[in-house]
Amino acid sequence: MKQIAVLALALAALSFHPEERCSLTVELRDAATGRPLWGLLRAETAAGEPVRLDGLLSRGHGLDAKAPISRWSVVPERATLSLPRGKVVLQALHGLDRKAARVELDLAGKASETAAIALERFHDAAASGYRNANTHLHLMKIPRDEADRYLCEIPRADGLELVFLSYLERADDDKTYISNRYTDDDLRELSKTGVLFGNGEEHRHNFEGYGEGYGHVMFLDLKKLVQPVSIGPGITKKGTDAPPLQPGIDEARRQDATVVWCHNTFGLEDIANLVTGRLHAMNIFDGGTHGSFRNTFYRYLNAALRVPFSTWTDWFIYDFSRVYARVPALEKPKDFLDALKAGRTYITNGPLFEFRVDGREAGHTLRLAAPGKVRVTGRAIGRVDFRRAELVRDGAVVATSPSRPKDGVFEAALEAEVEVAAPGWLALRVPPPPVKDDPELQEPVPANELGQPLFGHTSPVYVGVEGVTPVPAKALRELLAELEGNRKIVEQKASFKDEAERAQVLRVYDEGAAALRRLLGE
Repeated sequence: MKQIAVLALALAALSFHPEERCSLTVELRDAATGRPLWGLLRAETAAGEPVRLDGLLSRGHGLDAKAPISRWSVVPERATLSLPRGKVVLQALHGLDRKAARVELDLAGKASETAAIALERFHDAAASGYRNANTHLHLMKIPRDEADRYLCEIPRADGLELVFLSYLERADDDKTYISNRYTDDDLRELSKTGVLFGNGEEHRHNFEGYGEGYGHVMFLDLKKLVQPVSIGPGITKKGTDAPPLQPGIDEARRQDATVVWCHNTFGLEDIANLVTGRLHAMNIFDGGTHGSFRNTFYRYLNAALRVPFSTWTDWFIYDFSRVYARVPALEKPKDFLDALKAGRTYITNGPLFEFRVDGREAGHTLRLAAPGKVRVTGRAIGRVDFRRAELVRDGAVVATSPSRPKDGVFEAALEAEVEVAAPGWLALRVPPPPVKDDPELQEPVPANELGQPLFGHTSPVYVGVEGVTPVPAKALRELLAELEGNRKIVEQKASFKDEAERAQVLRVYDEGAAALRRLLGE
């Protein structure tokens, strides 16, 4: 055995040739100002084989090492790498608003080399007052020092400006939820990296451990945790299926927190809380495709309910997903959340948007003195070809504009005059990804650089017509039928210790149904 070990060491020594490595210093800079940038970097041989970038944090840290995201690494403003001598191709990114950069190097015969990579901005959202955030992030199964590094490096490299770190309780499993251990003092310390951090709580109920229940709702910028954080034996492994989510939502609102419904159609209590005015915004494509725009958001809007759009990534920052909000000045989390509640937002994991209806932006209401035409101007622009921009009126696509390559990116500009005879809404989007529970939505869409299907959608501009009162009976009746069906599911599946608990939970659905009937004039 001793001879085998000695032989192995000798072979290892023979195979290691320091002179076959090149010390490469990489610098990322803003093309216009020369300012140093953090960003993402990937390296390949001339044949397209990935080259490891030892010492850098994998962009897919904590995720599948074989996924496209894991071929990218976080590079600070300046990094020194040890690469094999020979031809290598470097690709660099920062955020969603700068062009991708590609540099070919021949390191053959070189002991050291420097690569200065300029990243050119093609769209300045901040100049128009739009700032971006990931408003729901958990981390698990990594030690605290790795979590610190993750939070210091990845949001900065991704061009995020605000991140809400979320607290979640799940029996036994939450022992590995490292994000639960960050205090408000820790978040203030993290904010010194140049990215603002805020707190969040995921308040939820599950009938089974990871199955559907009353739903999941996010509380942002809390003064203290709302208790109980999690509800139901499916997630807590004790107690009953009481209380409902609604008392927690009311407590969060008393704390002046922002309340955002998670995961689109996932959960039974969404309609009841939306129709009674308790939800500030709703999410889609936040950790999964639980429904499409058409089978939830559009129904709510067509029922004359105001619904600002939001999104986030949930477990790890597995995508470029973020919500942009028009914020006069981003100095604290509340600045962003006020804009989110007002609906001055768009959501994306790639394309960036400009959108106006007779000069009004998303979240605003345009009031017409009489039925007539409105002028719509919109633009979508991004690194990846999103195929087209689509103008949506009351849930139907009424105008499109194909994307075209322009100066290294893709752009679609849209101008249209839209006839408005009754109150409604207008929004701009790119083609949404396929969703299994929406048979009309099966068109494949391109993936972004991290391997995720592209999406993007503005919140609506609402249009009112003087003297015309909306009576969205069809949409309201659909919501009422779903709410009543949800109540029956609760009656069948929920366990209560007494009639008082049962009445407390079912009252949520009864009050929601009563609110819908009032809107129907019944």
